[in-house]
Amino acid sequence: MQKHSIHAATAAAALVCLAAFGPAPSGAASSLAQSAGGSGTAAPSRFVPGPCPKPPEPIEALANARCGFLEVPENRSRPGGRTIRLAVAVIPAVNPAKPAQDPVVFLAGGPGADTFDDIPFLVDSGLNKDRELIVMAQRGNLYDQPNLACPEVDRFNAQAVGLGYDAEQARQLMLKAVTDCRARLTADGVDLSAYNSTENAADFAELRKALGIPRWNVYGYSYGSNLALTYLRLHPEGIRALAIDSITPPQVVTLPWTWTSTAEGVHNIFEACAAQPACKDRYPDLPGMLTEQVRKLEAHPLTLNVTPPSGGKPVKVVLDGGALLNLIVAFTPRPKDIPAALDELGRGNPERFAQARAAGSVQKVGEFAHGLTNSIACGEWAPGYTESDVLESGQKAFPGWPDTVLAQVPQLPFQYPVCGIWNVPDRAEVQRVATVSSVPALVVSGTFDVKTGASWAKDVAHNLSRSTAIQVPGIGHWVVPQSPCAQRVLASFFARPTAPDTACVDDLEPAPFTIIPK
Repeated sequence: MQKHSIHAATAAAALVCLAAFGPAPSGAASSLAQSAGGSGTAAPSRFVPGPCPKPPEPIEALANARCGFLEVPENRSRPGGRTIRLAVAVIPAVNPAKPAQDPVVFLAGGPGADTFDDIPFLVDSGLNKDRELIVMAQRGNLYDQPNLACPEVDRFNAQAVGLGYDAEQARQLMLKAVTDCRARLTADGVDLSAYNSTENAADFAELRKALGIPRWNVYGYSYGSNLALTYLRLHPEGIRALAIDSITPPQVVTLPWTWTSTAEGVHNIFEACAAQPACKDRYPDLPGMLTEQVRKLEAHPLTLNVTPPSGGKPVKVVLDGGALLNLIVAFTPRPKDIPAALDELGRGNPERFAQARAAGSVQKVGEFAHGLTNSIACGEWAPGYTESDVLESGQKAFPGWPDTVLAQVPQLPFQYPVCGIWNVPDRAEVQRVATVSSVPALVVSGTFDVKTGASWAKDVAHNLSRSTAIQVPGIGHWVVPQSPCAQRVLASFFARPTAPDTACVDDLEPAPFTIIPK
């Protein structure tokens, strides 16, 4: 997910940004990591104070934060291995007079998203109103040493807007980018097998101890909910309360599963339109309209020259069936605008979707850790299933759609060939485990979520014996920053974990959809 717009497509990014902590010569991260291990045994985890990162767009909350690095073993199963450094910020409570004793630690989505870029959304949502907010970049992310970014993939993503989503040329260029990134990272000494949810969870457990915090609260969204549940299962000590948003349950997440989530979210958006008389009258058959447009564009893609929303020169854009579906999954256009955008497309006006596709030509190179994404997707989500399973799941979710669209995992095209290149160990058995716990928990879902379907939260909540689950109507992925009601529920949960006030959810309804004249 790109920041600065909750509804934008997932961003991509690249190489380690050590400049925020002072210049370093080529290979410095690798040398530092090796030397930190000392005399043949991995150094114990420790927090080292240091300056805060300096993002290109300044983050106001970092001005008064305490920052530094958590130094941890890269691979805890290999004593004597190297040490890596994870960027940390402790943001003070807005209410300094009576801050709560137990802070909240945030686990970002992705995997691979820039955690620090989420801080403005967290602050605006009130996460640090009454308690400290702690953020740590998950291993391999921006501002860490090393950073598992892939500029090669970022450049491909920018180029891909001018190619068919599932075209053979796109496949070859993407696999070349992944091959080049892997070769560069491994040449720098990165152990790709160590970038997984088990190690990630241990990092957060050790951060609490390194900061001397007896108890804290955990809040994670999307992949961060997966990581939070893994953390609670493996290291429950010191966790006072757990809040998870847009749930990705570890026990069920596989590549074929993504089609089920996408179908649920799309269905909920269309059902909400049908429940609003004005929307139903204006767009009476949205499922049929979407199927028609996916088929039509996949058979006859549109090639357009489009100026990106950020401005600049027009870029070549190819809009085919796969691109159309993935723009919807990426919330571009926003859910309330999807019926109008589909209607316009059917009448020969592809502007909304074309503009959204053109936006992908402007990539933030170096900010998204594709290496972490691939290590987790290939080690934890892909094993045990095949490309045929993905296709079969897609066919069940969207009967009658072209196989060329359904063969590609939403937002993760060509992932099985990518995993053949990435070549990390199968971790399905150790990761696909349900978390059973009596720690108080809040489970938050949005009915319009087409990435992590809202219904998947039910089994998670069932295994958390002291949990409260809410579904927020009309909200997509990452609910709390988009819903003032969800923000109030979250605040009341951290204040009273076993008795949060959820009353505001009862009267919520999806906002009206955009209606355009015939």
